[in-house]
Amino acid sequence: MFVSIYNALYYFLLLLRGMDFNMNDFIAHILAEDVGEGDHSALSCIPEDAEGRARLLIKGDGILAGVELAENIFKHFDERLEVKVLIPDGSPVKYGDIGLTVHGPTRSILTSERIVLNCMQRMSGIATEAHTYSQKVAGTGAKVLDTRKTTPGLRYIEKWAVRIGGGHNHRMGLYDMIMIKDNHHDFCGGITAAVKQARKYLAEKNLDIKIEVETRNTEEIQEVLALGKMVDRVMFDNFTPEQTKAAVELVGGRIETESSGGITLETIRPYAEAGVDFISVGALTHSFKSMDISLKAF
Repeated sequence: MFVSIYNALYYFLLLLRGMDFNMNDFIAHILAEDVGEGDHSALSCIPEDAEGRARLLIKGDGILAGVELAENIFKHFDERLEVKVLIPDGSPVKYGDIGLTVHGPTRSILTSERIVLNCMQRMSGIATEAHTYSQKVAGTGAKVLDTRKTTPGLRYIEKWAVRIGGGHNHRMGLYDMIMIKDNHHDFCGGITAAVKQARKYLAEKNLDIKIEVETRNTEEIQEVLALGKMVDRVMFDNFTPEQTKAAVELVGGRIETESSGGITLETIRPYAEAGVDFISVGALTHSFKSMDISLKAF
């Protein structure tokens, strides 16, 4: 009962805040989901006054992420817990490294352990993926973007991990950019009609957000360009690198350009060399491998 009531309150608070992220609310939510009425395992076998120490063991190679969040989780659950960070967010790590130590009430260490590990393993996997992709386009001027292909409820920390790894965030959600995709302009009667409707909507709502339009061919790119400054960015969807190069030349720097659609670690470099400003990669947050991390007493 407590968890379901808290979930409703949590999402109501997000709605009131316009989907802004509040770390304390997030931590309270994930703790409520996991702990519920109490950690009966720790409560039943660990004395109330017991004190302990544990260290965060890295059991893989990559980029560490989630350290700041881990500190906050420990402190939120029990302010008596003392955390010593040994390796900060964004640092390269290897098997055998120790990311941090925590000291304090043993029950509190055990109860908050899995929440910390779940977040850090996921965030470190994403940060590692973002770093790997970003290194592939180094020196080209292209920026690697994430997408909205994230885990519901975990979008902010997944996109935070992308930034830690050296990638960049696309829109956070449906509310901070207008993206007119193929279905939008097909339903609306074409790109021109959709963009004009979007500009009218922004004016009526007094909103200052960018408009991006997805295109499938040269004709659609030309239609976007004919709209001038009504469009801020054009996306080339499922273009080949050769088609992308031609599209970039056609745009001629008049608006921002983005490549998207099935781009992998093996194919991303030619897209970057084609001259696009941004390359969006859903794999950063949906096809990563979580880093193996554990918390062990010492």
